[in-house]
Amino acid sequence: MDLEWMAWTPPTAIFFITIALILLAMGIWEIISPTIERRGILPLSTTRGDRLFIGLLGSGYIAIAWMGLTDWNLYLSLPVYVSFIGLVMRFG
Repeated sequence: MDLEWMAWTPPTAIFFITIALILLAMGIWEIISPTIERRGILPLSTTRGDRLFIGLLGSGYIAIAWMGLTDWNLYLSLPVYVSFIGLVMRFG
């Protein structure tokens, strides 16, 4: 039986390292300054971690839509992801 392994290309490694660093930073931030729930533009009360999760999930959906609806390079959508996460974290 021949097993197929995931190809760890540099972009894949950068993606997972970035997510790990974001989670580490959020954990340190939580220890230094515990979060409180607040209401923003989202229709629910959220904590910092909730907003990060919603931002990452939304970025995933944006990536899928970008790939499915355009022929443009996926790297061109990076500013869209970063902007979306920033907006959710700040105003969500």
